[in-house]
Amino acid sequence: MAEGPCEVWFYHMERSSLDQVLPELLERTLGRSWKALVRSRLPERLEQLDTHLWTYRDDSFLAHGRVDEPHAAQQPVLLTMGMENANKADVLFLLDGADAGSLDDYVRCIVLFDGRDEAVLATARAQWRVIKATGLPVSYWKQMARGWEKQA
Repeated sequence: MAEGPCEVWFYHMERSSLDQVLPELLERTLGRSWKALVRSRLPERLEQLDTHLWTYRDDSFLAHGRVDEPHAAQQPVLLTMGMENANKADVLFLLDGADAGSLDDYVRCIVLFDGRDEAVLATARAQWRVIKATGLPVSYWKQMARGWEKQA
């Protein structure tokens, strides 16, 4: 269980795709000796990520697994559609408007959304309102020409 309240960070992607942003954030997470849980509502997203995280760079890969595979609890990065924290992750990544559920077990929750899609933007705004209403610390990061800039 997290020591303090979970910090929730919204990442508004405008210049890069999820395939570019997610591996970098996962590497930073693992660099802190944290585990990650990546939750999506879309089975096809998880299938695509399962391949992508092994091949996203020629000189590196991100060790990971899916929740329905053996040894899921030991994975440093676990891909799931479920609500359980099967690998005791410190950081929850939400994709495709996935529901956060209880954030009690997490140090941080990262909500990634494509700001170029109005429907996705509307979903992220609704998630912001719901999570902000819980009283958790929430911040908003926008992708600028020179990286991420905290906007709120």
